[in-house]
Amino acid sequence: MSTREKILDAAAGILRSRGVVHATTKEIAQASGVSEPTLYKYFGDKERLLLAVLDERLPGMSRVTVRPGEGDVEDNLAALAHAALDFYQRAIPMLGALFADPRRMAAHREAMGRHGAGPEQALVGFTAYLRAEQDLGRIAPDADPGASAGLLVGACFQEAFLRYYAQGVDAPAAPRDFAEGLARAVVRPLL
Repeated sequence: MSTREKILDAAAGILRSRGVVHATTKEIAQASGVSEPTLYKYFGDKERLLLAVLDERLPGMSRVTVRPGEGDVEDNLAALAHAALDFYQRAIPMLGALFADPRRMAAHREAMGRHGAGPEQALVGFTAYLRAEQDLGRIAPDADPGASAGLLVGACFQEAFLRYYAQGVDAPAAPRDFAEGLARAVVRPLL
C-alpha cells in the first residue's frame, strides 16, 4: 500500500470517529506511520486531506456517472440520490462539530472555497444535470431545475441526518428504494 493510501485510510478512520474539528494532522500522521511533514507533502493542508477522504473513501456522487440524454431521468436521479444519501450519512459525523464553532466553520468555509469545494457543489451538480435534461426536452420547459435539485438534495441530507441522529455512526445505509421514491417525487412533476 502506498504512503498516500496509508494516510487516507488513517485519516478516514480518525475523521469518522473524532470529526474534522477534533482530529489533528499529527494524530493522522502517527496513525499512518509517517511524519507530519510527509502528510503535508501529499496533501498540502488539512482541508485537502479532508477533501481527498470525502472523494476517495466515501461513496458519493463522483462514483455515479449519469449523462444528460442517456438512460431514464428518474433512474438517473435515483442513482444520484442514493449516492448522495450514502455520502451524507458518512460525512455528517466528520463535519458535524463544525456547525457548533462559528470561527472554525468560517475558516473551513474559506478553505473549501479556495479548493473549489463545499456542500453547495452537490446542488450545483444536480441542477446542471436537470438543466441539461431540460435543454434536451426530457423535462418540461417551465420546470425549475434549481428548485427541484434543492428539494432532492435537501431530502437526501435530511434523511442522512435523521439516520445518524437516530442510530449513530453505524446506522445502516438508506435503501435504494428510498432514493427511488425521492427521485420519483421530484421528477414526475417535471415531465
